[in-house]
Amino acid sequence: MLNKNLENYNIILGSASPRRQQFLKDLGIQFTIKPIDVEETYPKYLHGNEITGFLAELKANAFQEPLKENDILITADTIVRFSGNILGKPKDSADAKNMLRELSGQHHEVITSVCIKTTKKTKIINDTTIVYFDNLSEEEIDFYISNYKPFDKAGSYGIQEWIGYVAVKKIEGSFFTVMGFPVHKFYIEMMKF
Repeated sequence: MLNKNLENYNIILGSASPRRQQFLKDLGIQFTIKPIDVEETYPKYLHGNEITGFLAELKANAFQEPLKENDILITADTIVRFSGNILGKPKDSADAKNMLRELSGQHHEVITSVCIKTTKKTKIINDTTIVYFDNLSEEEIDFYISNYKPFDKAGSYGIQEWIGYVAVKKIEGSFFTVMGFPVHKFYIEMMKF
């Protein structure tokens, strides 16, 4: 359905994320991939989806080519918020272990924002999901990090991977938001084109 709505548009995904690419493919959208590399820093006074919205728009604004009339640029950002702290992508194995130790036996928020930018407007979509983790042993944490190398994932984990099978007790919200793309909200917004 979306492909018909968007047939006169050139969709550009400003992300190297294989998960985001798969979501667009599964929605039947034809698109090109043009990853945008920016330093993901934000003002410290921002909170929650203000952070992800700011970073998603920062990526869109860093796109090197001028957008044409029929271009739609899509960028996104995801963070994990736990006990008032923001957990981004881990720097290394030690950082990933520390994050997973913190999340073990606790619940946290996963916040994802998507920026949809054209020559005429910029729209930010935000979504938050609460994830409840079972207790993880040191052995389980080591196994996951060694075998799945979650260094490109906020909070050091991918819910769609092994750790999601064994540690996630329940979620309140969208599974896909935790994967880094609130597909349900994105679909509604794109159907307006």
